[in-house]
Amino acid sequence: MAYLPCVEIEPNETANRSIIWLHGLGADGNDFAPIVPHIQAPAGAHIRFVFPHAPQIPVTINGGMRMPAWYDILEMSIARKVDDTQLRASAAAIRELIQREQERGIAAEHIILAGFSQGGAVAYETALTHHEKLGGLMALSTYLATHESIELNPVNRELPILIQHGSQDPVVPEALGKHAYQWLTEQGYQADYQSFPMQHQVCTEQIDAINKWLSKHL
Repeated sequence: MAYLPCVEIEPNETANRSIIWLHGLGADGNDFAPIVPHIQAPAGAHIRFVFPHAPQIPVTINGGMRMPAWYDILEMSIARKVDDTQLRASAAAIRELIQREQERGIAAEHIILAGFSQGGAVAYETALTHHEKLGGLMALSTYLATHESIELNPVNRELPILIQHGSQDPVVPEALGKHAYQWLTEQGYQADYQSFPMQHQVCTEQIDAINKWLSKHL
C-alpha cells in the first residue's frame, strides 16, 4: 500500500503509543517535528510521532497555485467553503496511517490524532467518523469544516477532545474554534476548550497544556 510520506520520530524504547500530527496549509510534515522534544510523555508511554506530508494540489484562494494542502479552499468566508470530497480523501489517507500504526503494534485506543489549522479539519473528520475507538483528538487553531455533513461514529462518542485556539488569530478566527466546541457539546461530546493570547501559531503555555492533557489521556 502507498502511504502518505511522513516524517517519523521514534522514542528511545519500543513505541507503544502514536501521535499522528497534521500540518496546516502550505506547510509540510517537518512543521511540527520541532515540538517533539517539548512533549513530556507520561510514565510508561513511549510515543512514535508521525507527521504526514499533504499532497501538492492547486488551491483556489491562492490563485490556483499548487502547494501542500489537505483539500482545496474555495472561499475565505467565515464558513470556509471547502472541497469536502478532497477533505474526506485526506481523512481516508490518515485512516490508512492509523491502520499502519496498528499493524506496527499500537492499539487504536493508544493512537491520538492532532491537527493544526487545515490539518485539524481533517483530523476532526477522521477521528469523529473512525470505526474503532481512538485515544484522543487535539484540534489546534482549526475548525470543523464538515459539521453539516459528517457521519459521526458512535464508537468515538466518548473520544477525549482538546480544542485550542488563539484569541488573536487572523487566519482562522477564534469564533470558528468556539463554534466547533459548541457543536460538539450539543452532540454530546466532552471536549476541553482552551484559548491563548496568540495569533495563528503555537505558544509555550499551549504546549504545557498539551502535556497536562496527554498525561491524562495517553
